[in-house]
Amino acid sequence: VAAQKCRKRKLNAILNLEEDVCNLQTQKESLKKEHSQCSKSINQIKQKLNNLYHDIFSRLRDDQGRPVNPRQYVIHCSSNGSVFILPKHLAKSEQKQDNRREQKQK
Repeated sequence: VAAQKCRKRKLNAILNLEEDVCNLQTQKESLKKEHSQCSKSINQIKQKLNNLYHDIFSRLRDDQGRPVNPRQYVIHCSSNGSVFILPKHLAKSEQKQDNRREQKQK
């Protein structure tokens, strides 16, 4: 009787583990689909942002009316919501300062 109970517990444990494996495989597939959808959304947003970036720079002009070169300038958004057009070398130093501010706030 003890051996039968032991075998029954062992079979129940195996069945429970098999059920857990099936549930985890289903969850894994669901997460893969969600990851794929998120990646697609991110790529779409990146493309829209890129299009917006090019659209903005196509309309910008300097003081003499010449187009602003997107290779030399960047659009910078500060933490207070202000938007600036900065030379790339200044934007890098500004970004470093913003990163330091964010780390101090954490």
